[in-house]
Amino acid sequence: MNEHNDDELLLVEKHTNYIKDLFRKPVYLEHWMADHLKMNALYWGICALFLMHQEDAFKKEDVVSFIIKCYDNKYGGFGSAPRHEAHILSTLSALQVLKLYDSLDTLSKEQKDKTISFIKSLQLSDGSFEGDRFGEVDTRFVYTAIQSLAILEELDKSIVDPAVDFILKCQNFDGCFGMVPGAESHAAQAFTCLGTLAICNSLNKIKNPEALEWWLSDRQTANGGLNGRPEKLPDVCYSWWVLSCLSILKKLDYIDAESLVKFILRAQNSETGGIADRPGNECDVYHTFFGMAGLSLMKKGDLLLIDPIYGLPTNVTKTIKKYPY
Repeated sequence: MNEHNDDELLLVEKHTNYIKDLFRKPVYLEHWMADHLKMNALYWGICALFLMHQEDAFKKEDVVSFIIKCYDNKYGGFGSAPRHEAHILSTLSALQVLKLYDSLDTLSKEQKDKTISFIKSLQLSDGSFEGDRFGEVDTRFVYTAIQSLAILEELDKSIVDPAVDFILKCQNFDGCFGMVPGAESHAAQAFTCLGTLAICNSLNKIKNPEALEWWLSDRQTANGGLNGRPEKLPDVCYSWWVLSCLSILKKLDYIDAESLVKFILRAQNSETGGIADRPGNECDVYHTFFGMAGLSLMKKGDLLLIDPIYGLPTNVTKTIKKYPY
């Protein structure tokens, strides 16, 4: 693996081929062991291609066909792979990719209505959401449910108000948010909570936003990278989780953008393409996408601008009807 000089450019052609090869060569054991992540990986890969202006790398019809095969006829919503039960995480990824391709109308009325019912059925009395019928609760699921309903333009006060109340209970004394009330503050949970509040037009309800802004800015380490919690190693994925929050809060200038750009670009693999969690490590599609998303937020690399709330290009999210309707 070759490490890059600080002034290296984003390797668009190599990253495009890296993503295409991941989906063209599904023959190794790891691919089958990752069935539970296939729909999420599809979103990471396809959205990265769109950001790089490579939206034609795959045939739209093939991508949409795979998504429809993952629809759960029993419960509604989408599974991570064909014949998998629906989960809120894979449901959002499916809807995001359909939105990218302007193909939500591929869903029949019955499929759309059943998906909406599936999502709403996961909300509990305290406003939180389960991920699926097995009952795990996490602020990730609140965000994914709320964004899914936003994409489908099916948000309403009965869903939004309790969800917002639950999110506000997850804010800690340091200003940041945890997975559930009282849980440890984490940058990824900050994104899910801020994203939910932003979609629900409730950012004004955050307590002590200055503390949150400084907590987020403190995530930058000496080598320019960002971490998710104090005393942790920097990781390219936090180029999205932290920067998206600061962008929503209009405080992107609270971090040293140039040193972060260098950290992300040093994590590229110049031979195979792809971006790793940190320089010198193995690349994967997750960090490839979130590295590009961070660069897009900083307007680097000639990428499409990404929406810090939805994790989709801004030319796509401008077509999503904003709540309250």
